[in-house]
Amino acid sequence: MLEENSPMTNKEIALQEVTDFKGSMKRQLMILGQMYYENKTKILEKKRTVVGEGGVRQEVHNLANNKLIHGFVRKLVDQKTGYLLSKPFSIQTDGPDEYKKRLGEYFGKDFQRTLKNVGKNAINKGIAWLQVYYTETEELAFKSIPSEEIVPLWKDSAHTELDAVIRFYDVIYYEAKTKKTITIVEFWDSKGVMRFSQDKLVSNDLSPLGEVGSHFTAIVNGKEMLLNWERPPFVAFKYNDEEQPLLEMIRTLVDDYDLRMSENADNIEDMPSSIIVLKNYGGGKLEDARRNLAQLRMVRVEADGGIDTLGIDIDTTALSNHIAELRKSIYEFGRGVDTQTDKFGNNPSGIALRSLYQDLDLDANTIETEFQASLEQLLWFVDQHLYNTTKVDYSSYDVDFILNRDVMINETEAVENVKNSVGILSEETNLANHPWVTDVQAEEERKRKESAEALKTVEDQPYGGTGGNPPDTEPKQDEQS
Repeated sequence: MLEENSPMTNKEIALQEVTDFKGSMKRQLMILGQMYYENKTKILEKKRTVVGEGGVRQEVHNLANNKLIHGFVRKLVDQKTGYLLSKPFSIQTDGPDEYKKRLGEYFGKDFQRTLKNVGKNAINKGIAWLQVYYTETEELAFKSIPSEEIVPLWKDSAHTELDAVIRFYDVIYYEAKTKKTITIVEFWDSKGVMRFSQDKLVSNDLSPLGEVGSHFTAIVNGKEMLLNWERPPFVAFKYNDEEQPLLEMIRTLVDDYDLRMSENADNIEDMPSSIIVLKNYGGGKLEDARRNLAQLRMVRVEADGGIDTLGIDIDTTALSNHIAELRKSIYEFGRGVDTQTDKFGNNPSGIALRSLYQDLDLDANTIETEFQASLEQLLWFVDQHLYNTTKVDYSSYDVDFILNRDVMINETEAVENVKNSVGILSEETNLANHPWVTDVQAEEERKRKESAEALKTVEDQPYGGTGGNPPDTEPKQDEQS
């Protein structure tokens, strides 16, 4: 009786949560989101059937079975990540220059690529995960963990603070000459990490035989110590507050688009340009008549028999309208920009472009809000690491991560606006808004260098750059003296 009322152990909680998560719709959508991004859509399951005996449908293999895949999901995901995360982000802080330099080491070009991949995973799966760890050379690093391998245990209903993280993954090993697979389960919390499998305990460096081990090891005063972070070393990056993947919004629309286009291709391939009407044919099987027509260009008929043809007209208007509406809905509810729209062909103004990008901008705002909160959580680990290694506490300084969007503009209009702002706005502001300038500080430095070289050239010219004969160096005498 006491055993039934006793609380569950961490191992029991982990195994139960993993079992529930594996059978959940949420995980299924994560896997489907990645599949659709890789153009592995539902249309690949398409079969051609006809009504057989007794009214039962049966599959046939002698009819066309086109499976046309349209990569809407991939285009929308790449469009969002390219728009928001393709350009290097900026870091601003009121801390000392040394702090900004150290932040640049952890949030540099390598992290830029990691963040873009995290954004792609978040859109495909609703949520993406980064794990904080130390490399073999004892350097702080971040790595992306597949979302379908993570079960978070949140402290709050808003899913903003982690209590623990359960990760599970398959490991392939050989037992004698037999290849086997086991699932490793890890339970991470502020007390450490415990690793085990469903069938047997596994050994590792930090937590042997299922015992609770530490998050990492460090050398302190010449001695190796087992240390833990104050929180699970995982950070969630959400696509939206509901953690819904993009596929959930447009899946049925994409499936119907693929299906209608594939069926239309089937009809074109299967349907002949005309139907032959054969009257009073007495020559045996219809297959023989078809062969005689193809080879001999004639066929024998009886009495008042003959051959006529019926033309077939394919009405594509209804299909075209349906396809057009589907495409429009995919981009509307997927919050993207249809680059095939006629509005792009007339050199649209800046206002028109902003209107075209309105839905994409709206989605980018949601992603940026979620990612800003996640980057702050990631910053906590960096600040803790810097304090542990340098004994300097930078956590009191404000840090802002500015995601620079790759906005399409009317370049001629933008240059003209900058030109008209000279004398009204500062040179730095004008340079920042010029479409050809990617680095304001570097451009300012180039302008200063060019100005200095131009001044030096003028000073080096003979006679102060006036040219011609040298000026009189002695005063002219009075002609009457």
